[in-house]
Amino acid sequence: MVVLDAMEKCAGVRVLETELNDSPGVCMKLYGRLGDIQAAARAAEETAGAMQTPILAHVIPGPSELSRAAYQAEPDFSPLIEQATVQRPENHMNDQSSFAVGLIETQGFTAVFEAIDTALKTASVEVLAREKLGGGYITVVIKGDVAAVRAAVDAGKAKVEGLGRLVAAHVIPSPSKGVLSLLP
Repeated sequence: MVVLDAMEKCAGVRVLETELNDSPGVCMKLYGRLGDIQAAARAAEETAGAMQTPILAHVIPGPSELSRAAYQAEPDFSPLIEQATVQRPENHMNDQSSFAVGLIETQGFTAVFEAIDTALKTASVEVLAREKLGGGYITVVIKGDVAAVRAAVDAGKAKVEGLGRLVAAHVIPSPSKGVLSLLP
């Protein structure tokens, strides 16, 4: 979500779909003009680098229409992680967000549940979703005003130590259209 937000805010790109893979990770498939896609790929690499998260950003100029069957996935559901592995953007939220989204990702269920309980007790935020990524990785997404989300994420991530491993904790003020389209 953080990388997608950075890509969309720097260039005119849109999400075609996202697909979970076994890393654990996500393959984001975007479309747009070649220059925008290249700029978005650079933004993705810079953002992921700042977060010390390895990524592979690759641009295919002018993909053949015949290759669509290979890169556009059919809807799929994984009973192991209890969620869809392919997401396509939905326009159920306003294009312009006046709120922030916070993410707390841990390896360990106890850690993330304690973090979210603490976050909810700290500030006026609401839980939007939780995603199991496999391997004990779980992310919880919260929503609220920027100050409340920042306070909640800071308080929540402080509770993780000793219960699991904090993978990431991040606040996205005014999330991009693509981020909004992938939220439940």
